[in-house]
Amino acid sequence: MSRCHSCRVHSGCWMMYDQPHYMGSQYFFRRGDYADYMSMFGMSNCIRSCRMIPMYRRSYRMRIYEMENFMGKIYELTDDCDSIMDLYHMSHCQSCHVMDGHWLMYEQPHYRGRMWYFRPGEYRSFSNMGGMRFMNMRHIMDSWY
Repeated sequence: MSRCHSCRVHSGCWMMYDQPHYMGSQYFFRRGDYADYMSMFGMSNCIRSCRMIPMYRRSYRMRIYEMENFMGKIYELTDDCDSIMDLYHMSHCQSCHVMDGHWLMYEQPHYRGRMWYFRPGEYRSFSNMGGMRFMNMRHIMDSWY
């Protein structure tokens, strides 16, 4: 398919990407119809790749770090955080370690702006993510499926 400008999600949660190989801007979709997501999400391009987010029903745990390579202040999260500035007095985080669960991180407080999907693993630096500066995070709940 050379262009995809609408979709229907029958089940599950998905991350859609505007570049091949899970690159570029990311867009979160859960069950529903997206007749014109180009205007809904302000996409500048069409979907070029997508990834299913597996359902997860255990505890959620992630460590965020003030600086790259797991340096600086460290905080452990087990639930959503709508503003790391308000809660931890950090302007943003530069690295993280997702121990449990699947998380969305947003560039603006209160779950706004561009987002990025994080699955379990170590993320030493966010500098290769298009200059994203994450200010809050939300775990992907099983009720979203």
